[in-house]
Amino acid sequence: MNLNPQAHQFHAIGVSYKKADASTRGLFSLDATQINSLLEAAQHKGFQNLLVLTTCNRTEIYGWAENTNVLQDLLINHSQGSAELFEKIGHQFTGEAALEYVFRVGTGLDSQILGDFEVIGQLKKSFYQSKKYQLAQNLTERLVNAVIQASKRIKTETEISSGATSVSFASVQYIREHIKDFNDKKIVLFGTGKIGRNTCENLVKHTANKNITLINRTGAKAEKIAGKFNLQTRAFGELNSEIRTADVLIVATGAAVPTVSAAMIHAAKPLLILDLSVPKNVTPDVAQLPQVSLVHLDELSKMTDATLEKRKAFIPTAEAIIAAIKAEFLEWKEHRKHAPLLRELNKKWGTKNGKDTAADEPLWTPEQVQKLSGHIAIFLKEHPQEAPVATKLLREIFQLELTSDVS
Repeated sequence: MNLNPQAHQFHAIGVSYKKADASTRGLFSLDATQINSLLEAAQHKGFQNLLVLTTCNRTEIYGWAENTNVLQDLLINHSQGSAELFEKIGHQFTGEAALEYVFRVGTGLDSQILGDFEVIGQLKKSFYQSKKYQLAQNLTERLVNAVIQASKRIKTETEISSGATSVSFASVQYIREHIKDFNDKKIVLFGTGKIGRNTCENLVKHTANKNITLINRTGAKAEKIAGKFNLQTRAFGELNSEIRTADVLIVATGAAVPTVSAAMIHAAKPLLILDLSVPKNVTPDVAQLPQVSLVHLDELSKMTDATLEKRKAFIPTAEAIIAAIKAEFLEWKEHRKHAPLLRELNKKWGTKNGKDTAADEPLWTPEQVQKLSGHIAIFLKEHPQEAPVATKLLREIFQLELTSDVS
């Protein structure tokens, strides 16, 4: 493999939620051991700039290579996916299109939920993993820093990440907005399936409330989640008594018929009930009880839909930020193409008779060398069309033996 990254193009390949469901994406997913194995293989093959990004919504490889095939082979060889399946559901980008794609992924514009900034943290993790294998040299480091810069600017200069975009998060937002002193209230979460689990995580993440009780028909499932967040559980048979002392009841069961009825509720104080179940798991008559406020999934979903529409309005601003920072990266990269030439010229001009000898005086002073080298650098930068001819002449005139720019 050609070790000079300047002879390569930047590529992005992988699978994502756009063309593959969760089970199909799972065939290409990579655990920690597989990622390390892939990075080690890439290092042995001579790669110098390569990233592996794996999330619940995508598994992708970004890097400078001769073509996309070598990146696809790495993914296929270290996952359970096949070449035939990748041809159907995979994606690949090359050159500036690949750079644009990575910027959009890292800034949340390509996320399943528009404006999801968690992916930038995962990209940083990917960078540090690659660095352990000497696969995140200057090109990769500069690119990742550029994407981080774009992400920060978009987050601070737009509202593309504001508001609730999932029902579980919308539930927490609703509690925060409608319950006074919500951190001191007792919250009972009935049902610890996917929605219940996500709601629990959002409660822990976005509130300081420690008085959260988990109840599930299968007690072991509730205890597992409670142990993770240091919360308390109660047996299913204690649901009625727990409701009597609750300030907030979140119902997230998967039952086919209602599990919470008016007969179970004896509210002596205000009680907010959030029914996140499909079908509804709280009987309609509960809404008629004094002291009780009942909010269903449909109402919370409207909040998330409105949020996403609001976020879309900031896409043009986000894209302009990406374009500006990407242009800066491309300008830096173009300038780096001439770094090996300038280094060799500096070395040549700083020696006598073209030889490195400590005893001899240098051909020119460091100041003279720097000044002349600077003039050449400016010319190459300002005249990109003439740069190939100019660099060829300089190599021939000064008989340079250029070393590969491996960074």
